Amino acid sequence: MLEVDLIEKCKSNNRKAQLQLYDMYCQGMYCVAMRYLKNTDDAQDAMQEAFIKAFQKLDQFKAEVTFGAWLKRIVINKCIDFLKAKQMNILSLEESYMHVEEDENWQVEDVITKAEIVSAIEKLPDKYRFVVMLYLIEGYDHEEISGILNINNTTSRTHLLRGKQKLQSLLKHKVDGTGY
Repeated sequence: MLEVDLIEKCKSNNRKAQLQLYDMYCQGMYCVAMRYLKNTDDAQDAMQEAFIKAFQKLDQFKAEVTFGAWLKRIVINKCIDFLKAKQMNILSLEESYMHVEEDENWQVEDVITKAEIVSAIEKLPDKYRFVVMLYLIEGYDHEEISGILNINNTTSRTHLLRGKQKLQSLLKHKVDGTGY
């Protein structure tokens, strides 16, 4: 059955179609939730809540993006809501007076592995880590990030720049042989 047909059946509250759609996306959405929450139970809860919300709001899905991308945004928003509820504050400093220099160079030394990069990202402060993850891993632009995190565009750019600088510093220690 085509995904479009499946979505239409889900819109008419067909439980079997909802289960099929869930099965198609649950593993990928769980991985997204784990990137943010780092706890199996929390990630499962956030993912489940995201699916419930997606099925409730399915009539708002206009196929302007893929269903997976639409669902992924709901999962990320649920994860961020979950973190906010757990008092992990994502505070936005008013940095609109600052000019942020864009730097698109994200290359690292060849000796750095993907696992080391992921590990270094995990060590970033939350306000930088979330922006770096949304930008690098999820592929969102600053306008989308500012909407998701409820920060202004300049703050998103600043957090990305500072996160990148901290990330480079962590990885530099690795290249220099001092570890991190």
